[in-house]
Amino acid sequence: MPGQPRADNRPPYARIAGHYRDLINSGELAPGELLPSIRALADQWGVSTATADRAMKLLRDEKLVNGIPGVGTEVMARPVSLASGSERHDRSSTTKSSWGVGEKSSGHTAGMVPAPADVAHVLGIDPGDDVIRRSRVYRDAHGIVSHSTSWIPSEFARVLPNLARSERLKGGLSLDLIADATGRQVEQRIDEETARIATKKDLELLELDAETVAAILVLTARFLDVDGQLLEYGVDLGAPGRTRRTTSEVPR
Repeated sequence: MPGQPRADNRPPYARIAGHYRDLINSGELAPGELLPSIRALADQWGVSTATADRAMKLLRDEKLVNGIPGVGTEVMARPVSLASGSERHDRSSTTKSSWGVGEKSSGHTAGMVPAPADVAHVLGIDPGDDVIRRSRVYRDAHGIVSHSTSWIPSEFARVLPNLARSERLKGGLSLDLIADATGRQVEQRIDEETARIATKKDLELLELDAETVAAILVLTARFLDVDGQLLEYGVDLGAPGRTRRTTSEVPR
């Protein structure tokens, strides 16, 4: 079976869909290209035609492909995607990198700064108290993906002083380094998504003209340890026009 990892315990239709989803997301399958026929998929993967058709239906529902009667299943042009801090954390746990397909990061800055009121509220400290602020900009072939900021309790600077230095971290994300240095790992994550009209500060961080009027997605993630203590608060400002999409299996 093409591309089937041995440890993949997903149902066959989900494995097939995942295989082609990865090829589409990586650009290996370009818009306009045709996928194998249902019969060919069934033969290649050793499944029934109903299973192969279910896999293609999943990709159609995700707007990745389009079924054309008499022609086949065509790869569609992709919406410009927006990854969240939570997805980067999940990715880093296996790849030690926060970058998605075709992404790079730049403009890494860090330092110990007075906590803004909204951040202080999340961290449970007083406004103006010290907090580590790390920021960077993610880009892909379409331009800026997001401006990402990590707010980290100041206590971690004692064991990991590089968290407050303006340099790209080595060995994983800040949460990976915190876990390695202190043993405190992420046990719970609270994600929120909010849409708003970009403020002047948002526009500046996203490198947009100050007169731009645009809606953006703000993605936040609170990473908590086993005792419910906050390890990091992430805030991502998504560039205008970016699309968020998640896929999950529905229990039956």
